[in-house]
Amino acid sequence: QVQVVESGGGLVQPGGSLRLSCAASGSIFSEYSMAWYRQAPGRQRELVAGISGGGTTNYAGSMKGRFTITRERSKNTVSLQMNSLKPEDTAVYYCMIRIPPYEYWGQGTQVTVSS
Repeated sequence: QVQVVESGGGLVQPGGSLRLSCAASGSIFSEYSMAWYRQAPGRQRELVAGISGGGTTNYAGSMKGRFTITRERSKNTVSLQMNSLKPEDTAVYYCMIRIPPYEYWGQGTQVTVSS
């Protein structure tokens, strides 16, 4: 059973930064694509950023240039560095690893951007 655990959420002021981390169990973790999604109250879950097993990254338009996804293979973690945060970035952020044909999700971590 694959377990996915997020950490690093919290309360930050507009313009501030946060770094989220995602740890996944399993020795073959580094071969598979992973992604961060988020879901704000009353809205559908949306893609934030993804990274393939080979390291190729992709970002949702509104996050491009502000967020950076990286993979640390030695630590079996994927991180999301979020800069220039805005109130509209407030959401629960989820980490997902795709091991075809399945997707494994974490429980989510709350990010609140407010003054």
